[in-house]
Amino acid sequence: MSGPTNISLSHRSDRELQGWNVSALGDDVTDLSHALPASCGTTEVTNRIMGRKVTLATCSLNQWALDFQGNLSRVLKSIEVAKSKGARYRLGPELEICGYGCADHFYESDTLLHSLQVLKELMQSPITTDIICDVGMPIMHHNVRYNCRVLFLNKKILLIRPKMLLANYGNNREFRWFSPWTQPRHVEDYFLPRMIQEVTNQATVPFGDCVLSTIDTCLGSEICAEMWNPRSPHIDMGLDGVEIFTNSSASYHELRKAEQRVMLVRSATNKSGGIYLFANQKGCDGDRLYYDGCAMIAINGEIVAQGAQFTMDDVEVLVATLDLEDIRSYRGERCHPHMVYEPKHYHRVKVDFMLSVGEDVSLPTNQPIRWRFHTPEEEISLGPACWLWDYLRRSGQAGFLLPLSGGVDSSSTACIVYSMCVLLCQAIRDDNHQVLEDVQRVVGDTSYRPEDPQELCGHLFTTCYMATENSSESTYSRARELASQIGSYHINLNIDMAVKGILGIFSMVMGKVPQFRVNGGCARENLALQNIQARVRMVLAYLFAQLSLWARGRPGGLLVLGSANVDESLTGYFTKYDCSSADINPIGGISKTDLKSFLQFCTDHFHLPALRSVIAAPPTAELEPLANGQVSQTDEADMGMTYSELSLIGRLRKISKCGPYSMFCKLIHTWGESCSPSQVAAKVKHFFRMYSVNRHKMTTVTPSYHAENYSPDDNRFDLRPFLYNTRWSWQFRCIDDQVFEV
Repeated sequence: MSGPTNISLSHRSDRELQGWNVSALGDDVTDLSHALPASCGTTEVTNRIMGRKVTLATCSLNQWALDFQGNLSRVLKSIEVAKSKGARYRLGPELEICGYGCADHFYESDTLLHSLQVLKELMQSPITTDIICDVGMPIMHHNVRYNCRVLFLNKKILLIRPKMLLANYGNNREFRWFSPWTQPRHVEDYFLPRMIQEVTNQATVPFGDCVLSTIDTCLGSEICAEMWNPRSPHIDMGLDGVEIFTNSSASYHELRKAEQRVMLVRSATNKSGGIYLFANQKGCDGDRLYYDGCAMIAINGEIVAQGAQFTMDDVEVLVATLDLEDIRSYRGERCHPHMVYEPKHYHRVKVDFMLSVGEDVSLPTNQPIRWRFHTPEEEISLGPACWLWDYLRRSGQAGFLLPLSGGVDSSSTACIVYSMCVLLCQAIRDDNHQVLEDVQRVVGDTSYRPEDPQELCGHLFTTCYMATENSSESTYSRARELASQIGSYHINLNIDMAVKGILGIFSMVMGKVPQFRVNGGCARENLALQNIQARVRMVLAYLFAQLSLWARGRPGGLLVLGSANVDESLTGYFTKYDCSSADINPIGGISKTDLKSFLQFCTDHFHLPALRSVIAAPPTAELEPLANGQVSQTDEADMGMTYSELSLIGRLRKISKCGPYSMFCKLIHTWGESCSPSQVAAKVKHFFRMYSVNRHKMTTVTPSYHAENYSPDDNRFDLRPFLYNTRWSWQFRCIDDQVFEV
């Protein structure tokens, strides 16, 4: 696959020696001199061989699974912006052409076909000339499906690099749809489909674990999870003289995760030098996940360009100009050539193209910056808000409806919607025409331009307080005051008539009237009377979501928002098909502890004094009769443990993979100062009984924004059964034996 080159060996050797690797002088080189821009002849290339400053671009794109037309336009826009800023190489997110979240659509031949069609459109576009474009898409090679990077220049495919280390944990199921490339530093011929051959005039292109060698440097690819692996490819590539590492990612948001990414990118070049470009998906790709951008560029362990983590912009391009000599000097001091030994070098695909441009001595380079991380409270304010907006504008609905109880959970959900309105207004003030167009389409008024978040909230958000005889005046007041301060269209109604009507039907058929426990009823009666109130609220929420805008003379319907937190989902502390059953739930992956901190943040940041009383009030479902007008029921008493205890148990259950016995063994030390071993045993047993009894509820849980790595959502994240032996007889006996020994 080797061929003649337009670069003299003396110049080639100088460049490779500066990169402390001479392996590319051998036969393991693919010549792609035909990809040289028409404007760059041999003499000009020779004159510019000493270029040392390279201008590179990475980006975050709000791609959408199977939205090939929209994805194409966003990819082209990012390339156009990169070129306008002088970049000679542009990196995009993982699987950006089809969208990362296609899931079982990856099995469909249509997905592969349409991805190739988009690739053809990209290569034929004049926007992609004279810049190396690095795009992500699925590729079928020898009847095996791979997650790939495709690098092309001037209607020629330079190489196809398949993903070698697949993500198969948490929300990731890549092994379900793709195979890893398991042959390090091995390259084969990939036979191009006819539609691509018509554009490139190439029959085959290199496919495998290879790197790209330009006139002035060498570039190698990583794909998402490969950076997180104990032996990331950038280690071996760096030892083999690769100077620029790229990572195309589809990394989703979790609270406190951004710092891990930044640490990994910095460490990738801290030990052995080099430039690292990180691209990421952003937005709601069509599922529970929110991909949170954070594109970045680093050199020699320092971040020099930072992208936004949460933004309403569909296309964000990050460009940096960096000096290759800084890498070579860094490596010359830290990484001595005589210490490097690799039995097999990377296959180098050679292209007569420069990433540096002309006389670049006076060209300024990007300097190290300090990364500014969001606090967890800011992340809750921004991430779910951006996710809600993506969901709303793509759903075809006209806004949201929330049953607002005046408690922490529903108030947190309301504040996230308000934060969304704040972000939208700011984007419109910043002349984001796409956001303005989407807002006008959602509200059904092409002349509408929001003046402030409260006014926009009145157009997009309806809140509803559904009272019963068991509701207190304090929750009613808190809900009303919060709705007034954020500007939502608020409805107050009493559902006692509906509850009594349903109970009347039961009594007429069965001849008996159930009673609450305080009135002499048994536990089953008490629970059934609570559940009917909650389920009536769900029915009415959907009725008002469908018809409230119609009654107000406005077009469209509303999406119903749920507000069950991650800890309540973990134990099943909610009624199946109650008002926690909704279209989507922005707080379903967030703990109660974090939500309280978030509300305190909103109190100060958004100037919402109504939240102070919400934070101070004990969490309650208000489904049992009041005692002298006061709440007699609290969530923590009903659950038998505190929310902070639940958060810790949830992490042990999901992240540490603890069953009953191993959880007990950990908690007797963690809680040793406050609980005896027998008390710890009782709490662990109580949790697992609740967990197993209520696990079936997870099969119908509202799709929730994923924010915590101990989410119990069995539809995607927690693949455990939902029918258990609730006695856990063997496991609990092991705990009892241990308690006796202690």
